[in-house]
Amino acid sequence: MRWLIVFALSCLVFNSLHGWLEKIGLGHIPGDFSVKIGARRWHFPFGSSVLLTLIGLALARWL
Repeated sequence: MRWLIVFALSCLVFNSLHGWLEKIGLGHIPGDFSVKIGARRWHFPFGSSVLLTLIGLALARWL
């Protein structure tokens, strides 16, 4: 259940900050998908959310 909550929050963050996150390289990792539905483009950051989770786990263990 916790993984689903983290994924939903990461989708919201990626969709709202996608322009800025593209500039730093997130959102184009293999496993990230983009779908155009109507006039809106939705981003599903499967790969980026896994990468950010691993970075968060590494920082949590290091600190």
